[in-house]
Amino acid sequence: MTIRSGGRPRDPRQTGQVYAPDAYATEAAPEHFEPVRRGGGRDYRRGGGGGSGLAGLLKFVVFAGVLAGVVLVASLTVLRPLINSLVVGWAADNPAALRIPFVADIVRNDLGPALTQGVSGDATPVPFVVAEGDTASAIGARLQDEGLLRDRRAFVFIASERGLSSDFQAGDYILRRNMTPDQVVSALLAPPEDPYVQIDLRTGLRLEQITAKLQTLPLDMDVRDFYDLAKEPPAALIADYPWLAKILQEAPQTPVKPSLEGFLWPASYRVLPDAKPEELIRMMLDNFIKNVGERRLDVPAERGLNFYQVLSLASIVEREAVLDEERPRIAGVYQNRIDGIKGVKNRQLNSDPSVFYAIDTLALQKLDFNEWKTYAFWLPPGVPLKSVEVPPALAGYQTYTSVGLIPGPIATPTLPSIDAALEPETKDKYIYFVAIPEGGGTHAFAKTAAEFQKLLDEYGY
Repeated sequence: MTIRSGGRPRDPRQTGQVYAPDAYATEAAPEHFEPVRRGGGRDYRRGGGGGSGLAGLLKFVVFAGVLAGVVLVASLTVLRPLINSLVVGWAADNPAALRIPFVADIVRNDLGPALTQGVSGDATPVPFVVAEGDTASAIGARLQDEGLLRDRRAFVFIASERGLSSDFQAGDYILRRNMTPDQVVSALLAPPEDPYVQIDLRTGLRLEQITAKLQTLPLDMDVRDFYDLAKEPPAALIADYPWLAKILQEAPQTPVKPSLEGFLWPASYRVLPDAKPEELIRMMLDNFIKNVGERRLDVPAERGLNFYQVLSLASIVEREAVLDEERPRIAGVYQNRIDGIKGVKNRQLNSDPSVFYAIDTLALQKLDFNEWKTYAFWLPPGVPLKSVEVPPALAGYQTYTSVGLIPGPIATPTLPSIDAALEPETKDKYIYFVAIPEGGGTHAFAKTAAEFQKLLDEYGY
C-alpha cells in the first residue's frame, strides 16, 4: 500500500469526498478491482455507513499510522539505518516507489555524490545503444556496467523525478564518463541523426593516400598525428601486436625504416569525429590480422622470403593486377626476376608502380602537408622510368636500376595478392607482361625480350 504524500488519508465521512481504492504505487486500481457491495447493491465506499466498509477504512488508517510511526521512530532511533536499507532495497526493486516523497528522500540521501557527479573527468566519447523496449532500469544497469554511471539507481531516480521514465528513445548515442547522471538522462532523450564519420578506404592505397583521404573528412582528429604514428609506430604500440613485432624484426636492413605501410587494412570504418589517431590505426591492424590470419604469417622456409618480403611483393602485385586469377602469374613474373632466371638482367624487377611510389614520395616531401588531399597519386611521369633519378634512401624502389626486391611495401595488398605472393606461378618462366588495351584488366605474358617487344607492337605501345 502507498500513503499519498507521506500523510494520512482523509476520512471520507468527514470531507464528503469519494474514497477510491488507489493505495498503490502506480496510483491505479489493480486489474479486475470490484467494489464490495452489500445490501441490495449499496456501495459502502460512498460513506453511507456499513460495517465492512468502515472497517476497511479504519484498517487502512491504522496501517498508515503505523507505517508513518515506524518511519518516524526509525528516523530518531538506532533502527534508522536498518529501515532506510529496507526502503532503499524496496525502491530499487520497485522504481514506482520513488513517487512517495519520504522514499525519494531516503534514496536521494543514500545515493549521495553518485546522484550529482560523473564517474571521472574522462571526456573520451563512448558509444552507447538504447534498444527498442529498454526500460529506465535496464538502461541504468547497462550504463553502470559500461562505466558511465557510479550507481544505476541515479539514472532511474532522476528519470522518475523528471517524469521521463518512458521517454527514452532507441538509437545510437555518444556519452562521456565526465557527464553527470542528469546530463546522461538528457542525452538519451533524442539520438543524433548519425554520430559517426564513415571512412571508406578502397584497396591498394599507400599510407599517404589514406592520410589524404582523412584530410577530406569531417574529423576532429589530428591527421598529422595519424601519419606520424603510422610512419614511425612507437614501441608501445608495436608491443601490443606480437605478430607485427615479429614481422618488423624480420624486415631487411635498408635505408627505409619499416613502418605500418602495407598493414593498414582497407575497409569501411565508422569512428566518432574526435576519434584518436591511434584508435583508428589499431582498428586497421586488428582488421589486418583478422583477415590475413596468423597462419599466413608463418611462411615456409622453402619459400625463400619472410612475410615482410612477401608483403612487399604482394603490394606490387596489388598495384599491377586487376583480375584475381592473374595475380599468381604476375607474382610469378616478379619472382622469376628475383630469382634471376635466364633472360633477366641483374635481377631487376622493372616494376612501374614501385618507381611511381618513389616519384610520389619525393613530390609529397615538397608539398605542404595540408595539400596532400589535392595530390594525384600513381601517375606516370611522362619520361622513361629508367631515367628517373631518386636519392639513395629511395634507390630500392627504382627497380629499373636497382637489384632484387623492393625495401618494403608500397601499399596495403588485398588477400588475393598476398596469397599470390605466397604461392606465385613460376613454372611457365614468364618474365614480362603487358596490359591489353580495352581487355577488361587482362594481361599478355612473355618469356623473352623478343616476345615482349612483339606484344608491345601488337598492342600499340
